[in-house]
Amino acid sequence: MKWTLSQLQKYRSKEMPINETINAEGIKTVDPTIRHVSPMHITGRTDIDSTKVTFHLKIEGSLVLPCSRTLVDVDYPINVETTETFLLKVSDYETDVEEVHQVNGDVIDLMPVIEEILLLEVPMQVFCEDSKEEGAPQSGNDWEVIQEQEKKDKVDPRLAGLAKFFENK
Repeated sequence: MKWTLSQLQKYRSKEMPINETINAEGIKTVDPTIRHVSPMHITGRTDIDSTKVTFHLKIEGSLVLPCSRTLVDVDYPINVETTETFLLKVSDYETDVEEVHQVNGDVIDLMPVIEEILLLEVPMQVFCEDSKEEGAPQSGNDWEVIQEQEKKDKVDPRLAGLAKFFENK
């Protein structure tokens, strides 16, 4: 997803269609909770004029993330539409309207922008549907997960003597 400015100028005053599938596995190094990244399908168009290049993109794919409760793999679909603008010349362009990027050299590379968009799409928590797959362990050495009802019915052995005190009255 790299283009030189001379390649893009061929499409000046015309739309340049985009239809590519990319590998975005690089985001796993930034966010280690991402277990797998499917190939991302990028579609859209590019508008080119003398001062800026605007990409209208739709990103589709999926990420595999851990369930927040059970740590089971959850397939999280990605379907994002975005508009990214690259300024060819430093000018008094209004940056309040949309986010803009500066062109470094004579090459426009969309991969860092796409990776940033994908990282922003990762939710704080993901929950799986009731899975039959074993998730996080439910017990271990000197510990176990208990339900809240079981906890209410249990009497702390240190306080068992106090329970007998109120029975005598």
